[in-house]
Amino acid sequence: MKAKSLLLASASPARRTTLVNAGIPPIIAVADLDEDILLEQAQSDLTRLTVTERAKRSVELLASAKAHHVFHSLNELGLERSPAVIVGCDSMLEMNGVIVGKPHTEQVARERLRSMSGNPGTLHTGHCVIDTATGQAVTGVSSTVVHIGELSEEEIDAYIGTGEPLHVAGSFTIDGFGGPFIERIEGDHHGVVGISLPLLRHMLAQLGHSIVEFWER
Repeated sequence: MKAKSLLLASASPARRTTLVNAGIPPIIAVADLDEDILLEQAQSDLTRLTVTERAKRSVELLASAKAHHVFHSLNELGLERSPAVIVGCDSMLEMNGVIVGKPHTEQVARERLRSMSGNPGTLHTGHCVIDTATGQAVTGVSSTVVHIGELSEEEIDAYIGTGEPLHVAGSFTIDGFGGPFIERIEGDHHGVVGISLPLLRHMLAQLGHSIVEFWER
């Protein structure tokens, strides 16, 4: 029996690799959205929430926007086979009462890494799964506490020099150059990478799918 197909609405190599390693090679279609504008439009609702609630709602909102954007563009993608589900994800780091996304510049990355040095933070990853046959969608958030070791200026400079922290939420990764700086985590490792496999399994079940139906064997 042919496996069901999953479309990942993300350009993240880490998310794709996580799915491939779990036996689910995804179709990739990137949602071209301005995340800052989306968050600005939701600002009146977000400001009423606590920092943690705001972080969770923000990543859930962006994950949903990405998944629905691709869902409404399916006919334009020219796919040979329509995916059974579309998955959108987004991540943000909550640390010291502040929510941060991707730094984009070396200066911002350096400031964030200095503030993270020796401190714990919580990485929130929002997920949205859409059943393409029914249009039904479910959302969820994976939250993992990440304990960063004490970083020297030399380590921070070297890490920024790799280019890795500039384009990832919180300015660090657990599955690349940043891995040695993470002392331990409390929660799901995959959620820190960018897509929580246990949460994905439960969300698929809510839509009537079993994750094993997506395995390429």
